[in-house]
Amino acid sequence: MQLNDFLNHTSEWLKGTGPHSDIVISSRIRLARNLAKASFPHWADKLQGKVVLEAIEAAVKKNNYFKNTASFRLDDVDAVDKQFLVERHLMSMEHAQKSENKAVIIDTDEVIAIMVNEEDHLRIQVMQSGFNLFEAWGIINNIDDLLSKELSFAFLPEWGYLTACPTNAGTGMRGSVMLHLPALVMTRQINRVLAAIAKLSFATRGLYGEGTQASGNFFQISNQVALGHSEEEIIENINGLIRQIIEQENQARQALLSKNRALLEDRVNRSFGILKSAYIISSDETIELLSMVRLGCDLGIVNKCMDRRTINELFLITQPAHLQKIENKKLTSQERDVKRAELIRTKLKIQ
Repeated sequence: MQLNDFLNHTSEWLKGTGPHSDIVISSRIRLARNLAKASFPHWADKLQGKVVLEAIEAAVKKNNYFKNTASFRLDDVDAVDKQFLVERHLMSMEHAQKSENKAVIIDTDEVIAIMVNEEDHLRIQVMQSGFNLFEAWGIINNIDDLLSKELSFAFLPEWGYLTACPTNAGTGMRGSVMLHLPALVMTRQINRVLAAIAKLSFATRGLYGEGTQASGNFFQISNQVALGHSEEEIIENINGLIRQIIEQENQARQALLSKNRALLEDRVNRSFGILKSAYIISSDETIELLSMVRLGCDLGIVNKCMDRRTINELFLITQPAHLQKIENKKLTSQERDVKRAELIRTKLKIQ
């Protein structure tokens, strides 16, 4: 499997299926693991980093569960391809910064992604479309069990799994849910909701996780602490919070329909019109406009609407690295803006 093969494949988190997929884009479970008696990545020298990388790659190759995965060493991946992987949520922006003794292991369905030598030796993630944290947990728990048969993880009974960042110690688990909350933003309730989330010790980030701001009305919500709680407790806590947010977003959507329908229809149809006719468009503007069209489609107020999967796909393939991969060459910022508009117009004509 080559990186280019992913261009013709819809990522798991973009399928637009699963429970509450009108509001919940995706659910992700991530586990942080480190090898026993090995220096954490930020302390390891070149030789130590290489030993860890080779040990993890060997453990993956030994197990038939991973037969449909491919390992990409970042030393062999150029800048555009790294950004391509970040845009597909298969690795973090931090992982892309330095390449030495780093790799990412991905399965063909893009459900499983394993970052090697990021902040920890292993960052294992499983993504599912819609509100599916427990299903993601079932998959990743199996992966963790399989890898632990081949690798000895750093673990202490009183602390649990040892991690580079203390907030990940214990279970080493981070559960996160990507939400589309345009109605809460439009009704100016989002700041109140985000303040309540922070008080409950949950983190809110943007579309690409840590260090990114919310755009296109997308918010990624995750637990901040893994120590002192079981995996099931962490997931239940996240689920309880997400159910409340889903309810509030639904209430805000109904309020817009009943009290400000003309304003809502105007915003949605203007967004749709710009996307259909623009010849130059930026990535940020595209995300904002697609967000409104997605809301309009979900509420049935766009006369001729794309399906949710197509809208989700446009969020991805209009990103800078994807445009360059599609064109098979590097593009300037203006060239990307022109190509992006052309791609959107073509997609909308097909619908």
